[in-house]
Amino acid sequence: MAQTEEQPRRLNRAQVPCPHCGLPQDRVLTLEQDWVLLEPDMTPPAHVVPADHRWIELSDGRATVYGVCPPDPSQRCRIPHHLACSARPLPDLWPWLTTLRAENARRTERQPTPQPPESPGEWPTAG
Repeated sequence: MAQTEEQPRRLNRAQVPCPHCGLPQDRVLTLEQDWVLLEPDMTPPAHVVPADHRWIELSDGRATVYGVCPPDPSQRCRIPHHLACSARPLPDLWPWLTTLRAENARRTERQPTPQPPESPGEWPTAG
């Protein structure tokens, strides 16, 4: 008679060092049978992480992107290590905001240089 398992069997996972910073990262299998490298021991609230970078672990140990918008306020998620890696530049998480900031920089350059305010001939008494 075969033994039944109380908990579902977890798929193999491993910690591998990041080639950029040397810190460990969790190598986790995805639903698509690929691997994703996640930041170990970190589960921020899902609502503070951009949808494309929210990963949740399923009961069998695999991970999938949690793109629900808006996310459940109590849902925790995992993030890819490359977002937390100190040796890599941070990716453009919100392209629309980057575009807006660039446009505002152009608008600032197009404005005439403001003249300093003229000082009054006599300062008012303050007391």
